[in-house]
Amino acid sequence: MGTKKHDGVHQNGQFANSLGFVLACVGSAVGMGNIWLFPYRLGQYGGAAFLIPYFIFVVLFGMVGLSAEFAIGRRAKTGTLGAYEYCWESKGKRKVGAVMGWIPLIGSLGIAIGYAVIIGWVLRSLFGGITGELMVTESADFFANMSSAFGNIPCHVLVIVITCVLLIFGATKGIEKANKILMPAFFVLFVVLAVRVAFLDGAVEGYKFLMIPKWEALLDVETWIMAMGQAFFSLSITGSGMIVYGSYLKKDEDILDSCKNTAFFDTCAALLAAFAIMPAVFAFGIEPASGPPLMFITIPKIFAQMPFGQLFSVIFFLSVAFAGITSLINMFEAVCESWQTKFKLSRPVAVLICGAIALGVGLFIEDGDSVGSWMDFITILVVPFGALLGAFSIYHILGWDEIKKEMQLGRKNLIPEWFGKVAKYVYVPVAAIVFILGIVYGGIG
Repeated sequence: MGTKKHDGVHQNGQFANSLGFVLACVGSAVGMGNIWLFPYRLGQYGGAAFLIPYFIFVVLFGMVGLSAEFAIGRRAKTGTLGAYEYCWESKGKRKVGAVMGWIPLIGSLGIAIGYAVIIGWVLRSLFGGITGELMVTESADFFANMSSAFGNIPCHVLVIVITCVLLIFGATKGIEKANKILMPAFFVLFVVLAVRVAFLDGAVEGYKFLMIPKWEALLDVETWIMAMGQAFFSLSITGSGMIVYGSYLKKDEDILDSCKNTAFFDTCAALLAAFAIMPAVFAFGIEPASGPPLMFITIPKIFAQMPFGQLFSVIFFLSVAFAGITSLINMFEAVCESWQTKFKLSRPVAVLICGAIALGVGLFIEDGDSVGSWMDFITILVVPFGALLGAFSIYHILGWDEIKKEMQLGRKNLIPEWFGKVAKYVYVPVAAIVFILGIVYGGIG
């Protein structure tokens, strides 16, 4: 084939076992979309009926999309830039892959820049919950203050520092240890919230909003579009981040099994967030919303009215901070690994450069409108295009026969041939549709 096989262990090491790998992937996948977008979409687009198209797309993207990124990372034994070179080298077009790989890598760095700003808001809200300031200040004013230009520098810097420290002191080991603590903590804290919310007067209206199926919604094409976008972005399919985690995966681990577990726990996180948030929204007669207004304006209003609200505000924002940091770790790691490998940088240098760029750019987009425009551009244009390039490069350029060999390693049962046909002729076109409809709708994930 003309390509070199990379059978050695990555310079950054390997995940110790499948649990560490899956928790790292779940940490990457579980983020703001699960918390501030899924609950609203579930209720808005048909309640329980929305789950039908959502589950269909989660299965498609989870099994065929995630597996491709995990497999090419493990096959090439490197992250974004090297993986694309590996795919295109099979056709004698290594330079094409070398250039193409920068697009999803820029997407990862771009998301990291905006995401760090938002997680900075989460930390500021957490501290506001601890001190009680969040309970006595009008939430809209609190949010306006911290989301103004240069309005949240200390917390923004702290987010970058925490992420860099976790990554400098061990790549795979650091990522694995962080996620083994942060992700179980996220689930436990959200379960506590969901149980508390269940006892609020009027919570039943929130459950009705979420779970009473509106079957007519399945006849609305927009329901399917939003379910598709939610599933695609929720699983963190970017053509970059999951590739680098795949490069740290041992050869005897079952990739498809890891995909199944990642998709399952990501979906559990989204449902858990819905059951913790929407019943509380309805219990206090607040209009349901999505995005930053839900998290930073609506939810603090709920805590301000709830018995022991200060305690539960701390639990909520702490759990969201855990979800955000684990996602940011993946975004940074995608960039750092590629720079380590491409430019022969030491790990501390690569991490510090990445952190410096993320902070240097992020400081100038701290206000809500700027970071909103930044994230729209990155998530509507750059990231889905990068994911599409990844899907095409893996399944059509490298080819199903080659990537199947990697997916089969560590697996007892043979992967059926229809899997490859679904990957090439369903998944790749759907990835293109996600990109196009994202532009048409101004974002679907």
